Amino acid sequence: MTGHIHSIESFGTVDGPGVRLVVFLQGCPMRCQYCHNPDTWKMAGGTEMTVDEILRQYESSRNFYRGGGITATGGEPMMQLEFVTELFEAARKKDIHTCLDTSGVTFRRDDKVLLSKIERLLKSTSLVMLDIKHIDNEKHKPLTGHSNNNILDFARYLDELEVPVWVRHVVVPGLTDQEEDLYRLGRFIGELTNVKALDVLPYHDMGKVKYESLGMEYPLKDVPPMSKENAVAAKKIILSGIKAARLDKTN
Repeated sequence: MTGHIHSIESFGTVDGPGVRLVVFLQGCPMRCQYCHNPDTWKMAGGTEMTVDEILRQYESSRNFYRGGGITATGGEPMMQLEFVTELFEAARKKDIHTCLDTSGVTFRRDDKVLLSKIERLLKSTSLVMLDIKHIDNEKHKPLTGHSNNNILDFARYLDELEVPVWVRHVVVPGLTDQEEDLYRLGRFIGELTNVKALDVLPYHDMGKVKYESLGMEYPLKDVPPMSKENAVAAKKIILSGIKAARLDKTN
């Protein structure tokens, strides 16, 4: 089996614990307004690679990745579900930590065939980095082109299976930084028992250059980057929601 690979980063430090080999896969159904990899949206393109080719690249620098592992990202890696499963199963046999960086948008609880495939993937997944774009469904739709119902249900499903999760949330001025929404996101996360970390990332506009090179209009061209200080403040609001939800559960 071969996967359609956009690129591979050999020194990833923000895509899971430790230093990691980060595999960017082609294909994504989402059209996030702040996406900085629009060239990964289509399944076509990229380079066809086998699992063995990727693992050989990892093994050639295995000592370098001590404490790290392999992260599958994209795009949306679950668009190439079978390939990522094969990659992770082979990696786990070599005692390599595996991280799935996903939005969860392809999850469908009522599709039993798909569910069995996802469950198989998760059995060889050490960690899921779940990117929650927006907690409010009506605001999520124009932001990404999709509902967040399946994404939030995927978070609950991961909790049911006790799969360790890191939640990621990008704070964009005027779009995802409203205090009420941040608090609601925290309340949702606080209901889960498997969340091990929370990354709140400030929006940046470094994707503008790529859009220009692809002849595409950048949707957020008039939105300023989010300061680190404001991102820290946003994280505090989310954490307050988490704390409140957990307090409610103990009372």
